[in-house]
This record gives sequence, structure tokens and C-alpha cells, in this order.
Amino acid sequence: MEKMSRVTTALGSNTISGQTMFCHLDAPANAISVCRDATQVVVAGRNIFKIYTLEEEQFAEKLNLRVGRKPSLNFSCADVMWHQMEENLLATAATNGAVVTWNLGKPSRNKQDQLFTEHKRTVNKVCFHPTEVYMLLSGSQDGFMKCFDLRKKESVSTFSGQSESVRDVQFSMKDYFTFAASFENGNVQLWDIRRPDRYERMFTAHTGPVFCCDWHPDDRGWLATGGRDKMVKVWDMTTNRAKEIYCVQTIASVARVKWRPERKFHLATCSMMVDHNIYVWDIRRPFIPFATFEEHKDVTTGIVWRHQHDPQFLLSGSKDSTLYQHMFRDATRPVDKANPEGLCFGLLGDLAFAAKESLITSDANRKPYPGGDRRYPMFFFKKPDPTEQFAHVSSALSVFETDLDSHRMDWFVKTAQLYLLSGKPFAELCDHNAKVAQELKRPQVSTTWTMLRIMFSDPANLAASGPNHNLSKLGTLPLMNSFSLKDLGSGMGAESRLERSKGESRQDNIHLEPGNSYISNNEENEETEGSEGHPEYMFGDAELDDDDLYSMEHDNQTEEQEYTLPQEAFQLRHEIMDNPSAPEHLQQDKADSPHVSGNEAEVTCLTPIESFSLISISQPLFSPHLPASFFCPIVREMLSYYAEQGDVQMAVSVLIVLGDRIRKEIDDLTQEHWYMSYIDLLQRFELWNVSNEVIKLSTCSAITCLNQTSTTLHINCSNCKRPMSNKGWICDRCHQCASVCAVCHHVVKGLFVWCQGCSHGGHLEHMMNWLKSSAHCPAGCGHLCEYT
Repeated sequence: MEKMSRVTTALGSNTISGQTMFCHLDAPANAISVCRDATQVVVAGRNIFKIYTLEEEQFAEKLNLRVGRKPSLNFSCADVMWHQMEENLLATAATNGAVVTWNLGKPSRNKQDQLFTEHKRTVNKVCFHPTEVYMLLSGSQDGFMKCFDLRKKESVSTFSGQSESVRDVQFSMKDYFTFAASFENGNVQLWDIRRPDRYERMFTAHTGPVFCCDWHPDDRGWLATGGRDKMVKVWDMTTNRAKEIYCVQTIASVARVKWRPERKFHLATCSMMVDHNIYVWDIRRPFIPFATFEEHKDVTTGIVWRHQHDPQFLLSGSKDSTLYQHMFRDATRPVDKANPEGLCFGLLGDLAFAAKESLITSDANRKPYPGGDRRYPMFFFKKPDPTEQFAHVSSALSVFETDLDSHRMDWFVKTAQLYLLSGKPFAELCDHNAKVAQELKRPQVSTTWTMLRIMFSDPANLAASGPNHNLSKLGTLPLMNSFSLKDLGSGMGAESRLERSKGESRQDNIHLEPGNSYISNNEENEETEGSEGHPEYMFGDAELDDDDLYSMEHDNQTEEQEYTLPQEAFQLRHEIMDNPSAPEHLQQDKADSPHVSGNEAEVTCLTPIESFSLISISQPLFSPHLPASFFCPIVREMLSYYAEQGDVQMAVSVLIVLGDRIRKEIDDLTQEHWYMSYIDLLQRFELWNVSNEVIKLSTCSAITCLNQTSTTLHINCSNCKRPMSNKGWICDRCHQCASVCAVCHHVVKGLFVWCQGCSHGGHLEHMMNWLKSSAHCPAGCGHLCEYT
């Protein structure tokens, strides 16, 4: 292990010295706690419960509290705390709902002292009173907090948070009777231990579960909270209403938060997923950490400052089964590597660029943004504060505006609203989206959708895939036979065109009917007699467009014959007959024609060059039905092209519509990046419904969970106002049905509408009909209800 510099801190009669060091644990740790004199640390987890001594250069195992051949679930710890007044007293929160206290002064191997089993679900947190030796507080997943007097065998008080789960409880450092509790519904409650019937104050702290809270050790009214919304907020609790005074934006959910001793504005945080680092923040500079510890290889589960008056040593446990002592001098300082430049695009296409003033002022062509423009009300400039202990790096902001008319994003909004991504057959989705793009004057995108339909549609259903394709007029033309029609036609000589015009001027000239699918060789050769080039092919009334040429299919699917060695070096295009017979109506035309002799029809059939007709080949040279996988590399390149051009809307839309046809060709990280970019754009344009649809249709696990956060609905009983369980409509406490219609007095199992003034309600149709004729509440409470 690399040797670090040693630090010695004098704290009264005690002296703390050490360095950055670690030790391997037997199992992952869930929580750690340090004793009052900072010489020992306890590590608790599902399969570990040990005490280590903090020596100068290493951790030394002192005591293993998991004793017995078959340890019970009481040893499976979710949290642990060492009493700061009594050095031999520990408390643990068990995953089976038990709260256990441990007396290290016992002479026996089993140090268990008290066992409380009043909680019904996992206990998330235990907390000793900072000055009262026998007072212990617990918070559980069952929504209750309990206060224990360790001299008694059961709890003395029960506090109901009226929520689903209590995540953290913390006694105030300055107020003897006050403790704070954080909940999964985003609320924080302040309680007085003398009044277990109702909280003193409640406020919504985060837009999701609040996982942790911590009182400031010096400032009486400051409370720090951390939640799943990736934020750490500092609240001033001295006012009548909780006031947010600082907010730190992190990059992951905040699992633990601890104020740094002797530093008023510093606190440490760690995450419960994704991010393994420990950050120390200066709350006055919320966008970049003051220091970072990057030693752990897995999620950090517990952090604690070694001594309540020493800011230099931080202890941490992790799921990587290591216990670390971090020395603050060895921490990484991100501010030293910070990039002073910033770049961002606005919704209107404008570009904001921030850089050092020295770079901006050196370029005479750039003018710093003056501020105050109504078009950019969100820009503001912070005045320098001389009391902040930061290196001041001043930047200048420049805004490059674009012409609004030439860079409007109306097409993006309309495309997002009109595109169909699911609910119809693949071919119909492609045709609809192609039509939308065409109407918005985006021909390249429209053509792309058309080509996707051609590539991936079922060949048997191509004829019915769209009204603009005349496949029914073409019948069974082979796909590979359509590539050189124009080339052959352009190679004809003038004489051939003259003879063609003569033939077309005749009254009895033969035209193709819409149902005809091919042209006879004999007729073509007869019409082009005397021409030196290849014959020209015409489709009569059924003219082909470009889409038709690329969408021809050969429907004659016969069983493949066994391969035999051909007798000819060049395979004949069709069977050569000695005396070919043409249909009677063609023979009649030949007899009537003034420039065709009777024997010329036979000669033309035996001429290899003139008898080669792309339209009349009975079998294609190869199978016309290319598998969908044949086009996947091309489609993958096309999606990458659109994404690189900034059109993630097209990339994501095609990805959703094609589904499994293309999804495996693109790696998950690229798909996630496209989805996140498109969803971000949709939300910036406030297209919430489209954004939610894209999230629902996504197959990336990181995307589908975006609309699953904070979706729990907490229901209170309309009679006793207590929280309802998830088992049914009957309240567990008052045994009354909570959702009875005020009009018909039956249980509402569908849409329920209620008055926010009196809380009475019922079936939607019943309430609508009632309020059409009466303004008074149907429950008879006298409230004037209003339906809007």
C-alpha cells in the first residue's frame, strides 16, 4: 500500500494520528460507527458485525460480535450506532424488524443486552440521544418511529409518520426534545418526544424519497437532507416555515450526509448506486465538490468523521468489503481540474458560450453578453463575495443569436406530435410517418421511411401497404429484373424509335391491360424489327414510378430443384422451340402487319440478343426475397448519420418502429444516449405526453425506469384520516369503507372524483349529474361543491 503523509491532531488530552489506510472485511458493510474517543470503529452488515481498533498504520480486529453456530437474523444489521456518552453501549437495526442493544462490558462472549421486536418490518435507522444515556430512537419501513428507554423492556412512545417508510431519524444536537425524521414520500417531519400524537412541523424537502438527514453540530437550526433526486438541501429551521438556504446538485442519489467538524459550510455525501466516490462539498459552491475520495470500488454504504472535533479523518465502509480511513490531505481536489469554459444551445438555436475573460477580451470580434435582454431572463451574474475562500476565476458570457425565421423548431414539435410509433402494422406506420415528413417539407426523411417499408415489409403484403404504389398493375415482375429498363431503353437507335412510332399509330395496336403482368417476346421482337439496339419496353397505361421499380416482387415461389451440371456454358434464358407458336391474336397482328413477313417471327425467337427480354424471364437469376438482416448494416449507418446530424428524433423513431429488427445491431449505450437526448429535447419543449410514450416504448432498462419514480399514491381514510393500507378499501383502524360514493353509497372501484374542500366524492358520472342540479355536497355536510 502506498505510504501517505502522517497527520497528528491534538484534541485536549487525546492525540489522533494516522494516515490513509484500509483493511479487507469478511463481507460487505451496511453501516459503520465510531466510539467517543475515536480509537475504535464498529462495522455492521448482513454477514458481518465486528469491532476494529484504529492503530497508527493499520486496522486491527478486536472483537467479533457474531457468536454462536447459527447466528440469528438479529445479527443481520441495516444500521449501527455507538453511544457517544457510554463507551460500552451499541445499538443495531436488524433487517427482521428487531432493535438490539449490545453491552461490551459483559464478560460473556455474547454481548447482546436488550431486544425489542415491536417493528413489523425492517428497521432502517437507530439513533441515541446525544446527552441522555438511556434514550434510543428507531425508524422503520413500517412507517413508525419508536422511542425506547433502555431501562424498560418495551418502547415508551410510538410516533406515526403517516407514510410508507421512515428512512432516517436524528436527534437535534442543540434542542433536547426535538428529532427529525425523513420519509420515502419526500417529506421531513420534526417531532417533540413529549408529544407522540402529532408532529410539530412537516415540509416537502425533495421530489422523491429522502434517504438521510443530519443536524449541523454548531448551528442550531440547520438541517441537511439528501434524496433520490440527487440533491442535498440545507434548511433553516429557526423560522416559522422551513426555508431552503443552500442546495447542492450531485450526480447520483444521496444515501448518506454528514457535516464536517469544525467547518461550518462543509459536508460529506455518498451515493447508494452508480457512484462509488465520497464527496466533501462546500455548500456555498454547490456545483463542484471541494474534495473527493475515490478509493472504493463499489458503493459506499457508511461514512463517519473519526472525531467530532477533528476535520482531517473520515472513515467509510463499502459493499466492496473494505474499511477505509481517508486523510483529508490525500483527497482529490476537482476544482484544480475544472474547465472554466461552458457551452450550451438554447431552444431557439442560440448559442451561449462562457470562457475566461482573458480569452474573450483578446478577441476583438467577440462582445461579452451585457445582460438584461428580455429574450434571456434566465441569465444572471453572481456578485463576488470576499468572504468565500475560493480562487476567483471570472468568466465572460457571450451569446450568439440566430435568425428566428431560419432556425425555427416548429417541424420538431409537429413531427413529435404527429408521428405514430406503435399501434398499427409496420407498413402503415412507415407510410404515415413518411406522409408527415412530406407535409413538413422534409423529403429526405420521407424517402427514408418509404425505403424502410420496402426493406422490412412482408413481400406478400407489399401490394396492400400503401395507396401510392401501383404494385397491383405489375403482377409478378421479378425484383432483380427492374434494374436496367431505362438503360436498355436509352440505347435504342433512331430507326427503332421510328418503327415504334409506326406501330403505335396503328388502330389495332396492342396495349397492356392493368391486369397484364408481362410482354411477350414475340410481340416485342415484331414491333422492333430492323432495329440494331435492344428493344424498348413500355408498360402501356400502367406507367411505373421509381418506387414501383424498386418494389417489384416475383410471386412464383416454386420448390427448388436439385442442382445439376448445365450442358451449356451460358444458361439459356428460356426453352428454345423449333416452331414456337404465338397466341392467336398476336398471329393475327403479324398477318395484318405490312412490314413483317411470315417467317420473321420464327427467326427472331432463335436470335439470342433480340430474344433477351428482362420482362419475360420466367425465373429470376437469384431469389428476390432478401432477408431483413441484409439491410441491417445499411439501416445502422443511416441511424448513426441522423444522430450525428443532430436529428435524434429520427434515430429514436426508427429504432422504436423497427423494434427487434434493428435493436440488436446497435449497442445499448448508443441507444440509451439517443433516447436520453430525444427525451431531453421533448421535455424542453414541454411535450410531456410524447416523452412518456417514448419512455414506455423503450426497451433500455435505464430509460424505462424514468417514469417509474415517485409513482406511489398514499391514501388516507376519509373517516379517521389515517393512512390506508394496500390490502383493500376497508380501513384497518375504523373499519369503514373509505371510497363510498356520496350519491349511491356504493364502493367506487373506477374513476373517483372528490371535492378538495370537504373531501366527499363518488362516481364521476354520479357527481357530475348531482352538481348539475344542486351546488350543495351530496353527503349533506353543507359545503358548496363545484365541478370544473
